[in-house]
Amino acid sequence: MIARQATLRRSVRLLGEFRFEQSDPARFYGALADDTVALVEGLWTGVHGEQPEGRTVLDVGGGPGYFADAFTRAGMRYVGVEPDPSEMHAGPAGEPGAGTFVRASGTALPFADDSVDVCLSSNVAEHVRDPWRLGAEMLRVTRPGGLAVLSYTVWLGPFGGHEMGLTHYLGGARAAERYTRRHGHRPKNDYGSSLFEVSAADGLEWAASTGALVAAFPRYHPRWAWWMVCVPVLREFAVSNLVLVLQPS
Repeated sequence: MIARQATLRRSVRLLGEFRFEQSDPARFYGALADDTVALVEGLWTGVHGEQPEGRTVLDVGGGPGYFADAFTRAGMRYVGVEPDPSEMHAGPAGEPGAGTFVRASGTALPFADDSVDVCLSSNVAEHVRDPWRLGAEMLRVTRPGGLAVLSYTVWLGPFGGHEMGLTHYLGGARAAERYTRRHGHRPKNDYGSSLFEVSAADGLEWAASTGALVAAFPRYHPRWAWWMVCVPVLREFAVSNLVLVLQPS
């Protein structure tokens, strides 16, 4: 079902929204939250043949309340995990949003084994030093038959440098210094402290090693471009954001 949603029109619309990440975060994160709900609904329906209404979604690094509100509107029970309290209150009206929020690290989730139906991490793995420890924690807390959905920005893709733009191709440290000189402050996504190099190959290798991988595809590409994930080297530059879908047994 998720393949049918992956149209060129959707890709163009989301690409347009990326322009507003810094200037109008409500617009950007609101659109991204709605698209993420559609992603989870499509994946769950494709696997289980039914909507995930009433299911518990644990969002690792959910940040502001935009995702919480979107998942709640869709009828799911939302639990957000965020280590930075300022991020929790950066959403609508300065409040965390609907659902439940827990301050914790994604690499040490304070939840029991097999305790949630869906564990989601959207654009977080590139911001932690050990992304596959994060992935292992996501699998641990996901019930057998549930879904762990790990989506992250590939370093060598065009958005790998985040607000540093394409200068990350000069090297992460150099790009961060260049940004600092130009803007008078360090980038929010600062190379080596809050932004790290994560490759598509490493993610695919880790996911395959778990024995739980059921799908891997570029998050923002139309369906006809998904083949790029299967081509070494090309995928590092062309995939941009890789989705790993895992189902614990």
